[in-house]
This record gives sequence, structure tokens and C-alpha cells, in this order.
Amino acid sequence: MRKSSLRRACAALAAGTSLALALTACGGTTKNNSKSDSAAATSTAKADPNAALKKGLTVGFLPKQVNNPYFTSADKGGEQALTELGGKYKEVGPSSATDTAGQVSYVNTLTQQQVNAMAVSAQDPGALCTALKQAMSNGIKVVTYDSDTKPDCRNAFVSQASAEDLGRTEVQLLAQQIGYKGDIAILSAAQTATNQNVWIDYMKKELADPKYKNVKLVKVAYGNDDAQQSFQQTQGLLQQYPNLKGIISPTTVGIKAAAQYLSGSKYKGKVKLTGLGTPNDMRKYVKNGTVDAFELWDPAKLGDLAARTAVALASGQITGKEGETFKAGSTTYTIGKDGVISLGKPTVFDAKNIDQFNF
Repeated sequence: MRKSSLRRACAALAAGTSLALALTACGGTTKNNSKSDSAAATSTAKADPNAALKKGLTVGFLPKQVNNPYFTSADKGGEQALTELGGKYKEVGPSSATDTAGQVSYVNTLTQQQVNAMAVSAQDPGALCTALKQAMSNGIKVVTYDSDTKPDCRNAFVSQASAEDLGRTEVQLLAQQIGYKGDIAILSAAQTATNQNVWIDYMKKELADPKYKNVKLVKVAYGNDDAQQSFQQTQGLLQQYPNLKGIISPTTVGIKAAAQYLSGSKYKGKVKLTGLGTPNDMRKYVKNGTVDAFELWDPAKLGDLAARTAVALASGQITGKEGETFKAGSTTYTIGKDGVISLGKPTVFDAKNIDQFNF
């Protein structure tokens, strides 16, 4: 959500899903609420839905963090899609999920290498904009995936799922587990992570519903999609709030680290934990009773859709305008407001179905 197997992905992902797998994803975005003067940077180009997909296109993937299990899985999905489409794949990126300056440098590198398109998971909604706009002015199509920029800094954004669905369903899952009563906390990734902040906003909106009147959000903590920091933040939360009933960690790295702490503590089974994680990372904690249920999307499918979107843009089938449609694999997608394309609803994993998944 913020790693070669999504196990490693979540280790990093946690977004670790945020997933990163750490889910830095999961770290980690779904749609960014930032306003912009122009919608989705589509210029005046017109889409030709009947245009043939071009062969030999080079698409550069720039995740929040390389060697993060979550992004390893996502980008592998992109690589496989490009191979199928007759394109070329390359990956560059920082080793730290908070190295925004490094991401900017890699955007510039891909621009200098004159790739046809780039797929970027942004560490910050605005910091990459100047570099991305320069890439677009050079004819490079820009797709963001997992974590968005401001809409005018890219052509389209491939969202893991509706930001609202992700934020609200995590609250719903935890509330059911704690009987709609008690103090809860959120263990996020970086404080600037676009996706995390959007999801958290929707969590707060969900908590405003009267049915959660006995549920109190006491703190939002940040583990920076780092396993050790997330582990320590979990420990700190329980020391500061001894009556805490539950934790939501919308990052694969964070949820795994929190589960590791809880499973070896007196809080195991007493303090509920949910959020975004990968089945391979979380299977152990579901089976030993530390975690009842969590959710995530399939990051490989996210990377696949990002690659296919990039190729469709570079081929002229779409420009990123609202209402345009295109086919990616066997599915037809419709571009939404501000150039957002949603992969679909998240999957809930629990003891009944977790062994059906391997990522």
C-alpha cells in the first residue's frame, strides 16, 4: 500500500498495499483532492478510440521506493503488460520512500532518456509537478499510479480503488471488530503521502456518522513506511493510550510492523488491527489470531493497468479527459473526473479466504 515478493513488498509496504509493502503504498494514493487550474493536463489533443496501440514504446516506471515488495509486485505487473503489448519496460527510483528530491531527479532522467511515457507513484502531490510538466512538454505521457500528483501535472491517475471506499471501509472493518466502541488510532506512512492523507480524510468523515459516536480517534501516527519506525510507533501508541481498542494502518509496511508488535505482546487479540496489507505478509497474523481482517487490491493488476493506460495515451486512444473509454486487457475503463481511472473495489482478506491468494 509503501520487496520482491509482496512479502517484501509489504515489508516495505508493510504499503506496505499502502501497502508498501512496505505498501508505501500503500503506502500506500487514490484520488487527490487538490484543486488545479486545468483538468488532467490533456492539452487540446483529441482521443481516437480506434487508434492502433503502438509497438516498441518505452515506459519508465518510477515507484515511491524501489526494492519495496509492494512496488516490486506492481511494477512487475507493468512489465508483463508491456511485454504483451510489444513495449519496453524500465524502472528507476529512490531507495527511500521519503526521498522526494530523488524522485524529481529520476523524472528528469526519464525525460532526458526520451521515454514515450512514464508511470509515477508520487511521494508528494506538488513536488514533482515542475519536472512532470517539463516531461509532458517534451511529448512524454505521464500516468500516476498508487499515489497521485495534482491533476494538472499528469495525463491520468490510476487509482487502486476509490479513495472514499478505501477510507470508509477500513473504519467499517475496525468498528465491527471493536463493537463500535473505544479509542482507535491510525498508523500512517509519511506525513506528506498523498494517498494516505486522502484516505485518512475519508476515515474521519466516516467516523462523523452517528453510529460511531462511541468510537474516538485519539491519534494519527507516522511510521514513514519504515518497518522499524512503524513497529516503534505501534509500541508508542499503546504506551500512550493503554485503553486503545484498535489501530488502522493504511500502509503495507505499517500494518505488518504493527502486527509483528501486537503478536508478541500482551495486546494480541485484545487490540484489533486492520488496514491495507498483502496476503503473504499478513497470513501468519491472521492465522495466529492477531488480525481478524484487512484489505487491499492486487498491486500487480494496478501496475498492469498503469502500463496499459500509458500505452493507450502514447498511442492516442485517450488523452485523459473525463468520459473517455479504453480497453485494458478484457476490461473497459471509463476515465473519471480529473483523469482518474479506478482499478476497482478492495478485497477483504480473513481466515476464510486468505489462502486463496498468493501475493
